[in-house]
Amino acid sequence: MIKTVSIAALALAMSSCASVENILNAPDKMPSTPETMTAINAEKGLVTMQSNHSVQDTADKLAAIIESKGMKVFARVDHQKNAQGANLTLRPTQVIMFGNPKAGTPLMNCEQSVAIDLPQKILISEDADKKVWLSYNNPEYLKDRHNIKGCDTEIANIAKALDGVSKAAIAK
Repeated sequence: MIKTVSIAALALAMSSCASVENILNAPDKMPSTPETMTAINAEKGLVTMQSNHSVQDTADKLAAIIESKGMKVFARVDHQKNAQGANLTLRPTQVIMFGNPKAGTPLMNCEQSVAIDLPQKILISEDADKKVWLSYNNPEYLKDRHNIKGCDTEIANIAKALDGVSKAAIAK
């Protein structure tokens, strides 16, 4: 448990964010997802999509896509496995922390407090009905949370990158 917390703390301390260059240069390579599968929960500031795969397969696919786009996976936390280590039960739940300073640094230069929410994190979890969901912080929520001004292009690029890797990970 201490090792997992240390890895997560180290990953959170790193000031990086998703790279958008490779994704923006190849938007046609990203599979589309019907609008009915995407929901934005404004109250929680999350973008959530239903996956066509198990938690493990979605997380594996997401990590591979992230790395193929030139970003770094800093940590992968398997909360279910950690719960089992404490003799507790939890449905499959994983978080992938990833990023690239080329995207995160400009955002932090706009408002340094956003570093608390970087690197980017994507949650993949299974609900009580065995449906698998992928969720991440809506960049517009982070913009409001940190009162970021003058970085609309950076926010839009990060939103596009998160949407692209997420849709690719949940596609059939």
